Amino acid sequence: MKLLLDQNLSRRIPGLIGDLFPGSDHVVSHGLDRVSDEEVWNFAAIEGFAIVSKDSDFHQMSLVRGFPPKVVFLKIGNCPTDLIVSVIRKHESDFKEFDADGSASLLIVEL
Repeated sequence: MKLLLDQNLSRRIPGLIGDLFPGSDHVVSHGLDRVSDEEVWNFAAIEGFAIVSKDSDFHQMSLVRGFPPKVVFLKIGNCPTDLIVSVIRKHESDFKEFDADGSASLLIVEL
């Protein structure tokens, strides 16, 4: 499972979780930091990414559209990057089960 981190998350995160989620990247790396959510959505779907965001817009899009792409909604509020990385690492198995589930479009992760 490769993750596409939204602009509301640190650019450092893909490098800090790459051992668990190889191929993960940040929207900035693809010039998607100043485009619409629709464009990020389409890119992720075409390139095989799951979107990871704290933005409820992707959460809502997932509920309406289904997948691809799958969406991981980090319902964690404002917190340091280290805590976000810790939450992702703690929920690694949840992410992988979600990826394997052929009917799930949205995973909500809380602290």
